[in-house]
Amino acid sequence: MRLTWRATTLELARPFRISRSVMTGRTAVEIALGGADAELVGRGEVVSSAHAELGPERIVAELRRVRASWEGLSLDRVRVPGGAHPAVASALRTAVSEYEARGSGRTLAAQLGLPLLSEIPIARTIGIDSPPEMTHQAAALAASGFGLLKVKSDADVGASVRRLAAVAEAAPGAELIVDPNEAWTAGTALRILEEVRGLPIVAMEQPLAVADRGGQRELRSRTDVPVIADESISTVADLDGLDGLADAVNIKLTKCGGVHQARVLAEEARRRGLDVMLGCLVSSSLGIAPAVHLAALARWCDLDGHLLLARDPWHGLGGEDGRLRPTGEPGLGVRRSEEARS
Repeated sequence: MRLTWRATTLELARPFRISRSVMTGRTAVEIALGGADAELVGRGEVVSSAHAELGPERIVAELRRVRASWEGLSLDRVRVPGGAHPAVASALRTAVSEYEARGSGRTLAAQLGLPLLSEIPIARTIGIDSPPEMTHQAAALAASGFGLLKVKSDADVGASVRRLAAVAEAAPGAELIVDPNEAWTAGTALRILEEVRGLPIVAMEQPLAVADRGGQRELRSRTDVPVIADESISTVADLDGLDGLADAVNIKLTKCGGVHQARVLAEEARRRGLDVMLGCLVSSSLGIAPAVHLAALARWCDLDGHLLLARDPWHGLGGEDGRLRPTGEPGLGVRRSEEARS
């Protein structure tokens, strides 16, 4: 098998602020896996992430090691190295899976034995900003058709309350998920929830630090608002540590290592009575597409990373009206934007 890649820069349409950082762009490395048939290619994408300690140099270094070990091997003999970063491993496994799916003329979902939903409602994330700016974004998103908005938050109680109230007023028909990215304590969370009582908040995503297990237990015992674990969950083994601390899990392929690993994790979470959210990083449609093929396993799909870009170099998912509509083409079902226009 032949492994190639190229790095590009994804610029965001506007700065995206969460409790721990502000992002304006990131590096995306597109990978391609080919064999004897030049027309048959499997693709994947891995994006840089300071939080995940994954820079462009590390991505390329890992891909070089994999290329050397895969050169000349048949598809059934390629293996992702155990020490690969989960995000790199996910992109490689996506490329392998798409190669197989396109070779058999099936969607990735069909290759996995899952239905590919024709229409997938998604959440749209609103980054931390001034209440007037968040009001403007929320109103525009609601008018476009989004019924679920994820609102980023930080440790400032007063500001968090004002932002949530502004978003709820601007999008009266939408449900809200608040996501502080570990910025709250149990006390902060309880104060904010009391202040915003009556707003349509359907869940909190990773409100407390992963290590604050006592706080997580206290919070969950004192509120009926469901808690979604995000930073706390990467593998099936992590589910054991969530007993009594969470009602749902946010599964990201970049954390668990690929579509097959995500499927196993989602099915085991559901077996334990936990709801499933499929999440993503800011990436192109190529990076979002693998999770789309797992949507049948999820209650919520937070798959809007491509919509935050100034320009998406890939096409085939949609989502601008709050719903993804996969093409149903073999493999991932996405094409380069210039190919889609031709």
